[in-house]
Order: sequence, then structure tokens, then C-alpha cells
Amino acid sequence: MSYSSTAYVPVPVRSAVRSRTWHLAGYVYFTFICYVSIGLPLAVLPPFVHLGMGYSAVLAGLAISIQYIATLLSRPWAGRISDHMGAKVSVLWGMAGCTVSGGLLVGAAALHQIHWLSFAVLIVSRLALGVGESLGSTGATLWGINSAGHEHTAKVIGLNGISTYGGMALAAPLGVILDQQWGLKSIGLLTILIGAVSFVIAWRKEPPVVVEPGEHMPFTAVLGRVAPHGMGLALSGVSYSVLATFVTLFYANRHWSGAALCLSMFGIGFIAVRLLFIKTISRFGGYPVAIASLLVVSCGMVLLWQAVSPWMAMAGATVGGLGLSLIFPAIGVEAVKRVPEYSRGTALGVYTAFADVSFFLVGPIAGAIIGFYGYASVFLFALVSVLAALGIVMVLKTGNRDQGSGIREQGSVVSGQ
Repeated sequence: MSYSSTAYVPVPVRSAVRSRTWHLAGYVYFTFICYVSIGLPLAVLPPFVHLGMGYSAVLAGLAISIQYIATLLSRPWAGRISDHMGAKVSVLWGMAGCTVSGGLLVGAAALHQIHWLSFAVLIVSRLALGVGESLGSTGATLWGINSAGHEHTAKVIGLNGISTYGGMALAAPLGVILDQQWGLKSIGLLTILIGAVSFVIAWRKEPPVVVEPGEHMPFTAVLGRVAPHGMGLALSGVSYSVLATFVTLFYANRHWSGAALCLSMFGIGFIAVRLLFIKTISRFGGYPVAIASLLVVSCGMVLLWQAVSPWMAMAGATVGGLGLSLIFPAIGVEAVKRVPEYSRGTALGVYTAFADVSFFLVGPIAGAIIGFYGYASVFLFALVSVLAALGIVMVLKTGNRDQGSGIREQGSVVSGQ
């Protein structure tokens, strides 16, 4: 009888956890679609621009990173839409943006013989995708948090990150296969299909939860509170940005094969850590987890910088994925704590916008570095950036501890009075 009791008690608990996870998956699915749309052309566009059109490595990097101009500029807007109009509206607009970007990508492929016109349409496609990603991912994250409850913020952000990098890891090799078999146009057609279907799914989904009441913080106030955390995120994101943008050309320069697999190994490492260790954030705190993660990412960048074989580069990418996995939710949980609940959509938008700044700036900067010092040098650039992020997080951790000590001391004085 005692055995039956002890065996029975955990069952509803496990069922509830699984049920909540599947429930949240229905929201972060829209983030997954955004990043599948991003990942499909990710390994294809740099060769398309640099080798196919004959443009420089700087323009090849710009073709990838220009997406993040639109994402960056629309992040605060996406946060305000989610806070004031509801996350569902933001998701619907995001799915529409991804669909439009797919149509423009088909146009760019059809005009490939007119290089300047094809490149111009490609840039517009990337901008539309940037807006779609901003609206879709911000709305999906906030929709999930509102549905699950604020106590599950780290879990929602963690699942959202799995959708982000998992989507790109799955889509990058698929995009290469599609391009090899049917050309760039097939990638655009698939993007249209998944974007349109997801728009219908979001439209038919149950009505969004009620928008949080209360006086919303001014944007500048939210920015001031979140900016230090965003800087740490941006610098850590340089590691992924250089890998995603230039790994194809890096492999081609070394006459290696398997660049898309390199991205997939990054994604596998990323997802594995998210699934196994996401609870460490609530157990140990965001800052300690972020510090440990940044140290692991640094090791991955060293391996990529010094890579003498595709296997060593793949190992570096895998280690980078293992380390980068928990950085976004670990720092993000600490950032969201800095603002009231009814401004968390704006806070998420601002926080994520710093990653967009990183993605946008890294393309041209890394392209210029390659022009002077070669492809391997971009991973040294990423290593320096990650170490700078480590310094910022350590300062934030110290400041948070000092602030906590000050509050405790103040409480002791009040108690003494």
C-alpha cells in the first residue's frame, strides 16, 4: 500500500508539467516559424550574393545583417503593441511579415540575372522578415508568459530560445538542400506556405488573455533599466552572429564541406542544454548561470579561431551552442525583474533589440575584418566580444549583490528602530 502511495503522488505532477509544456509550445510555435523563415536562406544568401553576383564579402554580410535593422527599429513597437493591443495582434502581424518576405525572396530569385535589382528586392525581403520576426517572437513570448503566469517566465523564455535556435538549426541544412535541388525560389515558396498557415493558426487560436492594466513606464525609463543587460546579451550574441553569417564562406575558403551541418551541431548543443539545464536559472540565479555559460562560449570561439579541420570547427560550434543556450534567459530573467509587470512586453522588446544591434553591426564589421585578416579572425573578434560580455555580467552581479545588501541593511536599521 505504501509503495502504491509513493508511486502515485508524482504522476499528476509530471502530467501537469507535461501539459503546461505542451500548452506553452502552442505559443512559442510562432517563434519557431519566424526562425525557420530566417534559417532557410541563412547558409544560402552569402554565397548567392558573394559568389553568384560577385559582390564583396561586406555586402554578403550586409544581406544577412540588414534584416536586423528592421528588427531593431520595430522591437519597441512590437513590445508596445503586445502591451497595449495584445500579444495575439503582434503575432498575427509577425506571421504576415514572414509571408511577405517569402514572396519578395521569390522575386529576388526570379530577377537573379539583373544583379542590382535582385539584390535590391532581396534587401526589401530581409527588411520585411526583420519586422515579422520582431512582431512574431515578441508577441509569442509575451503571449506564453501571460498564459502560463509570471512565475514561469524563465520557462517560457527558455522554450522560446529552443524554438529560435532549433528553428534555424533545422532550417539551415533544409535551405541548402532546397537551393541545390530547385534554387532560391523554392525557399521563398516554402516561407510563404509556413507563414500563411501559421497566420491562420494564430487567427483561430483562443482569444488572447486580457492586457495587463496599469500605468505603463515610458520607453526611456524601460531602456535605462534594461540597457546594461542588453549590452551583455549583444556582445555574447556576436559569437552566434559570426558563425551563422560567415561559416559557409569560412568552410569554402578552407575547401571544407559540411558548413550547414556545423550550424546544425550548434543548434543541437543549444537545444540539449536548454532541455536539461533550464531549471538551473531558478536554482542558482540568472547571473551565475550567465557567467558559466559565457566561459563555455569562450572555449568554443577559441576552437573555431584555431580550427585546422572541419571536425575541430564543428566541435567549436557545438561548444558554442552549449554555452550560448542559457545566456538569453539567464540575463533576460534579471532584466525583466527591473520593470513592472505591465511593461514587460516593452522590456522584452528592448532587451531583445540589443541582440538585433549585435546581428546588424557584426555583418559589416566582421566582413571588413575578413578583408584585412582572413576568415578565422572573425572568431577572435567573437572571443573578445564574449569576454567583454562576461565582464559586464560580473559587474551586474556585483551591483545586484550590493543592492541586495543595502536593502537588508536598511531593513535591519528599521527593525532596530
